[in-house]
Formats: sequence, C-alpha cells, structure tokens
Amino acid sequence: MALVDDLALLERQLTNLITRYEQYFIGMEKREPLQLLGEVEKLVRRHAGTTINNTMLRHRFTMLTARLNTYREHWNRILRLMEEGRYSRDRFISDLRQRQRDSGALGREQGEQPSRDADIDRLFNELREARMTCHMPVESLTREMVAASIAKSTPALIARLGTDDLHFRVVVENGKPKIKAGTRK
Repeated sequence: MALVDDLALLERQLTNLITRYEQYFIGMEKREPLQLLGEVEKLVRRHAGTTINNTMLRHRFTMLTARLNTYREHWNRILRLMEEGRYSRDRFISDLRQRQRDSGALGREQGEQPSRDADIDRLFNELREARMTCHMPVESLTREMVAASIAKSTPALIARLGTDDLHFRVVVENGKPKIKAGTRK
C-alpha cells in the first residue's frame, strides 16, 4: 500500500511543481521551486530501483517519471534561455519595463511639470466647487494641500495599480467630496 500512497503523492507534487515552475517563469514566483523539485526527485528515486509487480502501478510510475523527465528538460531549456536573455516572456517583460522607464524619463525631460500643475489646478478647483456644493468650508483648502495629498498617495497607487499613468478626479461619496485615482483609458 505504500507504493499506492507514494504514487498519489508523487502525482500531486508533480502537478504542484509544474504549476510553480510556470508561475516562476511568468514572474509570479521569485525563486525557482528547487525544494519541491528535490522532494519529487526523492520520491522517484525511492521506487526507481525496486521491482513493481503490479502492471497498473508500474505503468503509472513509468508515466509519472517520463512526465517529470520531459518537464525537467523543458524547464532546463527555458532556464538556459533566461540566462542568455533570449526567453520571450522574459524579454517581453524587460522590454515593457524599459519602455516605461524611458517614457517616464522622457516625460520628465520634456516638461511633464506644466501638465502636472494643470492637473493639480483642475483638481483643486473641482474639489473646492464640490465642497461648496456639499456646504463644507473651503477657506482652509489650499492648492498645496491637494498637491501634497496627491504626492503622498501616488507611490502606493503606482505599486497597487502597476502603472504610473494615473488620472485623478473628484467624486462625492456619502455627501463628502474625495479625490479618486484610476488609470488613464
């Protein structure tokens, strides 16, 4: 019965290993799942030298071993391509990040500041009008407060939304005006 349990465990771990490697290759996992790979290989080595009399169990073990070997060759090929910088998904992500960095630097060089000042002025005016509409005081509201609020929340928004192309707008929720952020469409 230990062989039946080990084969079931091997199948579950192999499926999990395949998923974890795919996540690693697309960037969701930061590290290669070497520990899980070692556990799977240990299970395979445990029964590799033994004779399995049951034909069904021997076939299942052979198929799982062949599947592991096939995937291992596939993963080694992808890892080699990643090391050489020729892996397409890896190249796509690095090209995308480079374009974002370049466009951000280009925007700063070409004078992104006037556009930002115009956005802050627009938001300040809209927030002031929304506060007056909601019968809230506007005397203490300053343009610098709006700019500081946006500057404070921008890094967290960029991290959460995954882009620095943000659009701010004023909305009224529950009778209170708020500044909301979203991505540009």
